Amino acid sequence: MAKYLLLKHYRGAPAALNDVPMDQWTPEEISAHVRYMADLAARLEGTGEFVNSQALSPEGTFVRYDGEGRPPVTDGPFAETKDLIAGWMVIDVESHDRALELAGELSAAPGAGGAPIHEWLEVRPFLSAPRTVTE
Repeated sequence: MAKYLLLKHYRGAPAALNDVPMDQWTPEEISAHVRYMADLAARLEGTGEFVNSQALSPEGTFVRYDGEGRPPVTDGPFAETKDLIAGWMVIDVESHDRALELAGELSAAPGAGGAPIHEWLEVRPFLSAPRTVTE
């Protein structure tokens, strides 16, 4: 089994086919979207492939250590994660192909008008311990 992060973006990925921003959806459309993701998570819990999922608020701050006795530096002239990452799902699956299959399902969550979003998701494997050679 290998863990993968299915990363949902606010911005930074190619535009979704149903690219209506969520703040323009009706309450029913938002509920249907959240229900779809919850149903997918519940199904993956049943197969043992679900690890975690979380939506993120758009608020956040970058912080950097700036030396002993100095206050941390916040924000900067760079793209901020709070502007890019909307949420994630962590899965633990048998193969990269299965991770891609599940990302495709998550991409089909309904959006405006009840139509699938077809959003782009970033699929990233968790870093694992390097393989060792044994004699």
